[in-house]
Amino acid sequence: MRGVVVSFMGWSFFYALVRLPLAEAIALSFIAPLIALYLAAVLLGESIQRKAIIAAFLGLAGVIVIVGGRIGRESLTQEAGIGLLALMLSAVLYAWNLVLQRQQALVAKPSEVSTFQNGIVALTLLAGAPFLLVLPADARTWIDLTSGAAMAVAAALFLSWAYARAEAQVLVPIEYTGFLWAALFGWLIFGEEVSLTTAAGAVLIVIGCWIATRQTPPEQASV
Repeated sequence: MRGVVVSFMGWSFFYALVRLPLAEAIALSFIAPLIALYLAAVLLGESIQRKAIIAAFLGLAGVIVIVGGRIGRESLTQEAGIGLLALMLSAVLYAWNLVLQRQQALVAKPSEVSTFQNGIVALTLLAGAPFLLVLPADARTWIDLTSGAAMAVAAALFLSWAYARAEAQVLVPIEYTGFLWAALFGWLIFGEEVSLTTAAGAVLIVIGCWIATRQTPPEQASV
């Protein structure tokens, strides 16, 4: 199940990534962990606390700020609009993936999780190969693909190891360092500038996620 979810999550994310700036795309994807809180309630039976509702509204506000800033610019084209929709789909699938990742990590070793996930992803994407496959002709692209695949496998191993040792709500905040890296690499490699609305929206989303994932001190929980 996770392999199929990750397949369409990755496809929709990369579909959006070529139509949106890197930092903006990563910032919008920050809504995923907030969605994961509610999926955890539905799929894992966890109760939704008031702070999660507050966080959800802050996350939604952040998305509105980012999208609103995009709409207010002349560069908003039909392609960019489609990219935003694809990114929202990817965020929902990524949220589901976070819940499945926690479930998997509790019953399987990192090597098993990574092997089966990537194997199912390969089989799922193979179904579209006869219609969409394009083989790169230059060596540089093959090097990039191989490097990206190696890092993806390494990430899957590390994440499985981590999620087996801590709850998702403890690890979710680490996801938001991705915006800093996206902004840095987007600027260094693609010359992309981070707009004020993107940064402001990202801050709202991060604050919302911090509220949602912040653990209540034991002395307050007993009151």
